[in-house]
Amino acid sequence: MKIKKIPIRKCVVTKERFPKKELLRIVKTKEGKVFVDSTGKANGRGAYISLKKSTVTKAKKSKVLNRIFETEIDELIYDEILEYIEKAKDS
Repeated sequence: MKIKKIPIRKCVVTKERFPKKELLRIVKTKEGKVFVDSTGKANGRGAYISLKKSTVTKAKKSKVLNRIFETEIDELIYDEILEYIEKAKDS
């Protein structure tokens, strides 16, 4: 039986490496729209963030997503990330 390779990605805040399923992808499209990509397959430039509230708070404070996407990130994006984390913990 062949062993399936697990894709590894790096959290942009903590710089730790995790399996892709343990991270949340944030995407910026060519049009400049930034959104949470729960599927992990949307077109555009992606950045991965750990599914911990402390990491999201740290990202918001350090404005790391602003630097990566070279644009101002709306507060609603961070709220959406926190909401996604809450839903992920419930299920």
